[in-house]
Amino acid sequence: MDSVTIAGVDCGTNSIRLMIAEVDEHGLHVVTPRILRIIRLGQGVDKNRRFADDALQRAYAAVKEFADVLSRHHVDDLRFVATSATRDAANRNDFEDEVESILGVRPEVIPGSEEAALSFLGATATLHSTQDQARPQPPYMVVDLGGGSTELVVGGDGNAVPAHNVRSGFSMNIGSVRMSERHLLADPPTEEQIEEATADIDAHIDEAFTHIPAQDVSTIIGVSGTVTTMSAIAMGCQSYDRHAVDGARINFDDAFEADDRILRMSREERGRVGAIHPGRIDVVGGGALIWTRVLTRVASAAATRGRHIDSFLASEHGLLDGIVLDRGRKMLAGLI
Repeated sequence: MDSVTIAGVDCGTNSIRLMIAEVDEHGLHVVTPRILRIIRLGQGVDKNRRFADDALQRAYAAVKEFADVLSRHHVDDLRFVATSATRDAANRNDFEDEVESILGVRPEVIPGSEEAALSFLGATATLHSTQDQARPQPPYMVVDLGGGSTELVVGGDGNAVPAHNVRSGFSMNIGSVRMSERHLLADPPTEEQIEEATADIDAHIDEAFTHIPAQDVSTIIGVSGTVTTMSAIAMGCQSYDRHAVDGARINFDDAFEADDRILRMSREERGRVGAIHPGRIDVVGGGALIWTRVLTRVASAAATRGRHIDSFLASEHGLLDGIVLDRGRKMLAGLI
């Protein structure tokens, strides 16, 4: 068997994505480009620890759409991965049962550690295609900023540990939806709410830094919808352009200006920003604040070792790519 065709579903707190790709010894080759639907599955989960009925209905509608797409392709395997919101929901069995009845495969609710490792695999596997003229230097940190959680993953130095191998990772229980629902309740958010959210975020970063060597990082790679959306805005895109964003290097000054501007806008003002998907309008400010704090804190930690970081690489490749690539490699190796 020289290649396998794998379908992957990444079901997060805010969005759900499907991709079908062929995997061989050279990597991943997309058959059906990513299909994304904003479903806000994590609506109210931080507060209620349950999926809301309307959130479940949005999720099921997207899964039925995916089932229709899959019916038109031959796939050797399908893996459905669910992350932060599903980990926290008391009624997750209802969700898992319904998805299994539609797709014939049960969602795998993976721990944050596995989510982190798969995100790192997906992001670093495509580094050769980056737009950046300077070769990204290891160690790499991949930041997967989701709706309910944010994963920080550090790879090797390219010497003692291969650059594409995970050295350590940590999943923080903060994300764009969680921070927006917990703190940024006014429209636009008040200064006090922003300060409270910042303190909450920094406390989680403090904990993360006891698990990962942030001081050793040379290159930051940002993945997920929040990061790519804010990157497009920092680049001045009038509408979202995934081809322009993927692999682009973004200076911190541009990123911080865009993050702060979007954070302090009202929902109505964000609605007029063409690069923001309508499903992200009410939560992207919380994600922008997390992104600013992560970049700031990682750069400060790296500076203690004489490493100067003033930019990051934006990537369209992360958890979903990792899900498909990992599954394909294991099938080719006869491990599953």
